Amino acid sequence: MKSGSSKVLWCDFLSRGSLDQRRAPQEHGPDPVHHHRLLCHGGNVSSARCARTAHHRHLHQDQFDNLDKHTQWGIDFLERYSKFVKERLEIEQNYAKQLRNLVKKYCPKRPKDEEPRFTSCLSFYGVLNELNDYAGQREVVAEEMGHKVYGTLIKYSQDLKAERKHHLQEGRKAQQYLDHCWKQMDNSKKKFERECKEAEKSQTNYERLDNDINATKSEVEKAKAQLYMRTHMADESKNEYAAQLQNFNAEQWKHFNNSIPHIFKNLQDMDQRRTVKLGETYRSFAEAERRVIPIISKCLEGMVSAAKAVDERKDSGIVVESFKSGFDPPGDFPFEDFSQNLSRTGSDGAISNTPKGERDGAPAPRSDPKHTISKSKNKLWLFGKKPKWSVKMAPSVEDFSHLPPEQRRKRLQQKIDELNNKLQIEMDQRDALNKMKDVYEKTPHMGDPNSLQPKISETIFNMEKLRSEIHKHEAWLSEVEGKQASRDRRHSADNHHPTPQGRESPEGSYTEDTSQEQHTPHHQSNPPQPGHPSTDPHEFDDEFDDDDPLPVIGHCKALYSFDGQNEGTLVMAEDEVLYIIEEDKGDGWTRARKQSGEEGYVPTTYVEITMEKNCKGAVTYI
Repeated sequence: MKSGSSKVLWCDFLSRGSLDQRRAPQEHGPDPVHHHRLLCHGGNVSSARCARTAHHRHLHQDQFDNLDKHTQWGIDFLERYSKFVKERLEIEQNYAKQLRNLVKKYCPKRPKDEEPRFTSCLSFYGVLNELNDYAGQREVVAEEMGHKVYGTLIKYSQDLKAERKHHLQEGRKAQQYLDHCWKQMDNSKKKFERECKEAEKSQTNYERLDNDINATKSEVEKAKAQLYMRTHMADESKNEYAAQLQNFNAEQWKHFNNSIPHIFKNLQDMDQRRTVKLGETYRSFAEAERRVIPIISKCLEGMVSAAKAVDERKDSGIVVESFKSGFDPPGDFPFEDFSQNLSRTGSDGAISNTPKGERDGAPAPRSDPKHTISKSKNKLWLFGKKPKWSVKMAPSVEDFSHLPPEQRRKRLQQKIDELNNKLQIEMDQRDALNKMKDVYEKTPHMGDPNSLQPKISETIFNMEKLRSEIHKHEAWLSEVEGKQASRDRRHSADNHHPTPQGRESPEGSYTEDTSQEQHTPHHQSNPPQPGHPSTDPHEFDDEFDDDDPLPVIGHCKALYSFDGQNEGTLVMAEDEVLYIIEEDKGDGWTRARKQSGEEGYVPTTYVEITMEKNCKGAVTYI
């Protein structure tokens, strides 16, 4: 109750004006003789008093029934609130479950070595991780509501029902006992009334016979004895009625002043405790969510940090690094003089650009059929359509030693970048756990800081493991870069002429300048392969090839079949003959061209090579 207000008692519902319930019952009860006279001469007065007493008893019963209904309503309201809490925590559980399913749906399902390294992708995965932690906090809210609110309400509701049933049973027992006392008193009163009427009849009969001169003495004596007996029975009934009346009045006073007020007070205390319990659970309902607000704020801050980590310049650099071809920009196209064949019919004084051999009458060398490549099949990769290499992926090797040197270097660099990104994620997770530990240490009621130590230790272990992997791959990368530098130096030493401006293959090997094709002698030790028609130097195509294919410096025969699973390699069948367009630089790969025009690298040990004579760069490292 509020300070200064008078205490409200449910027993004030009882009417105290009609019955003097505070007054103690009469010690000896009403005067039986006077009551006998009232019964004999004023029955209406007695009936009115009894009717008034019965009215107050019924009024008391009505108030008792009202309290019965009110306490039942209180329990029903408590159970209704319990149902509300249950549905609320089920919403939290379903929400958390849907969030976790959403995170699982959008998490990458590819192998870790194929994960995109773009900052926008990594930030999105960071957002997914924070959202997964956020879903965990919603599960904590549901668990708190289920344990501290719903579970408490269910147990308290059962106890409240049992207590209410006990108080109502006591009230009904008290009412039944009072009704029993009233029936005993009413029966004794009716008996006393009957005996008094019989005594009055006997007295009237005796007086009539006593005044009758014709009545015999025996009749008078008999009437007198009858009068004495009836009077004695009336006196006994009077005494019994007086005792029953006194007992009823005492029990009625106790009922209305002790028993019922005590029962009503217990019911009132029970109902007030129910109200207090509802207020406590309302607060617990709110506290369940307020406790996780700091951690939820950390999750949202993590999402904001992930958004800030998006770097468009870094992503663009990754695109350039991933898709750069390795080619130098194409040089200027040389002038092609198509008037050489016209010098035969021109005037003697005309300036002739005919080669010296033709002017001297020597037959012009026939063009190598291996140089006749279809235009649609020799587009440079930078500007044209890339050859259709096999899209199969080779079995994964940890150090990528199965790849050509340049591809191996790129893959090792990609792997190092991926490991660095994973290391950064582990470092961010370690920092987040340390922050959460600080929060728990400052506010112990939010959680136990020692519970985070295993996760922190696991994160530190993962960081050390990732650092070891990075160091190992960096060592392999240094080895590859060292070998490439050594090969470049050896290649420069083997060539007795300055290396012309060349083109770099996608794997990092250099090819001779396209001008070599015009000066390469067309003498070969083996005849042309079937299916390649010879080309007449005096015949011209209707269209000019705008490609600049690499010159053929030899040919080879496949000793074994090769499936060419890696990008940049060439598929070949056993005994298949290929053209050599670039020798082995010491890395175990030779660049070849099929008769159909496809180009790629084949293992040097898989082929038998025959180099053209007097060709530049016709040096192998087998």
